[in-house]
Amino acid sequence: MIFAGIAAGGTGTRMGAELPKQFLLLKDKPILVHTVEKFLSCGEIDAVFIGVHKDWADYTEELFSKFAGSCKDRLFILPGGGDRNDTVFRIITAIEERFGEQGDSILLTHDAVRPFVTKEIIRENIRLAEEYGAVGTAIKAVDTIYDSEKGETIACVPDRSRLYQAQTPQTFRIGLLKECYRELTPFQKARLTDTCSICAVKGHPVHLAAGSPLNFKITTPEDLKIAESLAEN
Repeated sequence: MIFAGIAAGGTGTRMGAELPKQFLLLKDKPILVHTVEKFLSCGEIDAVFIGVHKDWADYTEELFSKFAGSCKDRLFILPGGGDRNDTVFRIITAIEERFGEQGDSILLTHDAVRPFVTKEIIRENIRLAEEYGAVGTAIKAVDTIYDSEKGETIACVPDRSRLYQAQTPQTFRIGLLKECYRELTPFQKARLTDTCSICAVKGHPVHLAAGSPLNFKITTPEDLKIAESLAEN
């Protein structure tokens, strides 16, 4: 089976709004709805799980009772964890409680506030995950990147030809991700905030799927203005 797990546990402090950023309106619908619809519209995906902050679980249920329509039976909402990886593994637990052990099944994990992900990106993640087991979406870095310890002086300038900007989805065979996570030390579990890093640090190759500059994360008010312009067009 193929599942999508949407990490929507953020509280949106950088946006400075009353609502967490995933619930802010983008054109005619909340950002989270736009994002989830991209996955529900892919026939390859059997179910979509959304991990939200526990204080917003009821709100999310009400939201999708309005917007999910005939897809409601493929959509499941649960309280997320303290960080992204905690939310991902809560989603895995919820999947296996409902559908049984899913070692060979595929899970696409995605940020709630990347509403411009495309079906092409989703399907490429599925294809690569079925072949290799672990996939990260990325675009090639186009700007020079500075390495600076305190943001005051340049320590070094990494070779840009080797640098990629991470996006989501990040996609895995569920059994592989669980196995790599079990082998992490408590220190590693606390330190690794990127789910692909769980596989990479245990020596399992993570293959790259081509992302898009439009598949950006809406984090600041400036990001929202750009997203609104894109949604209008």
